[in-house]
Parts: sequence; structure tokens; C-alpha cells
Amino acid sequence: MVNALAKEKPIESSSSQPRPYWRRNWDIMAAFFRVGILGFGGGPSSIPLVHQETVKKYKWMNEEEFADTLALANTMPGPIATKMAGYIGYRVTGIVGCLAALLATVAPTALMMIFLLQLLQKFKDIPWVQHMSASVVPVVAVMLATMTWDFVKKSGETLGWVKGSIIILGALLLTEWLNIHPAIIILVLIIYVFLPFGKRGTKK
Repeated sequence: MVNALAKEKPIESSSSQPRPYWRRNWDIMAAFFRVGILGFGGGPSSIPLVHQETVKKYKWMNEEEFADTLALANTMPGPIATKMAGYIGYRVTGIVGCLAALLATVAPTALMMIFLLQLLQKFKDIPWVQHMSASVVPVVAVMLATMTWDFVKKSGETLGWVKGSIIILGALLLTEWLNIHPAIIILVLIIYVFLPFGKRGTKK
């Protein structure tokens, strides 16, 4: 389950020829700068962007490792984009990569907030300003739906469609109808995996 956190040493990109150390740190900053700037709507909306940069573009981790990282990040306090940036940066180039990812994620948006909020306060009554954020929502919805379907297919392939569907429907019931926090569900599943009776079904 937690394959993503089992690798503590910084890793090379999966390309045929490893990129220079300074270039990998630059890639980290560029990737999480784009995530921070384009992640409208809060942490969840930035997850597809992180997935695009780390799995599809730079191939710093595979789908399973990304899913494990996302699941564990959801169980911990704090903004999810910042937690994932710090871990992925450390995974790629160590402490320098961690600091580069955190700086690229937080600093640009913080500076933009200071500038834009001052500007928006002056023009907040203009209609196009009021609807500016709303126009981004459909795009974010499509990105989240695409990533969700990728995770559903991955669950079906690894767990089987019957077991995967049961877990998906159970999680939906618990979170939406019973208002149980997703972190509690994830923690229960992680504990189940490590318990002896949770491993029994995986033994050959």
C-alpha cells in the first residue's frame, strides 16, 4: 500500500539519461510553480496538476506511488498541495528538492494574493471580476473527473472490479451520507492492510 514512502533515497527521473542535479531542481521548481499558479479552487483542484507534472510529464513516480502518496497526505494535517510538493521534491533530489518545491508552491501564490486582493478590492463590483473565478470551475471539474476515472480503473485492475466497486461505494456512503472524514477511512484501510488478517488474503 505505502510503496511511495518506502523509498527514502532521492531518485533519478525515469528517462533514459539522468538529468543533471541542478536541472532536476529547476524542473521541480518549474513543475510546482505551475501547480501553485494554476491550482484554482484550493488543494483538491491542484491534485490533477500535481499528477500531470509528477507522473505523466517528468515520471518521478508511477500511478500506484502517486495514489499512495495522495492517500497518506490526506490523513495528515495541513494543505495537501504543500505536503505533496515537499515529499515529491525530497524524493527526487533530497532536501534541496524539498525546499525548492515548497518555495515554488507557496511563494508565487502568496505574492499574487497580496497584489491581487488589493486590486480586486478596488474593482470588486465589476461583473467580469465577480465571475472570473466561477469560469475556472468547469475546467477543474473535468480535470478531477479524469483523474478520478484513472484511479477507478487502477482500483479495478489491482483489487478486482467487484472488491474495488464495494470499497468505492462504501467510501462514498461513509463520506457523503454519514459525514465521516476521508482521513478516518484512509487510516482504517491502512491499518487493515498491516494487520495479520488483512494480509492473509494476499498470501499465495
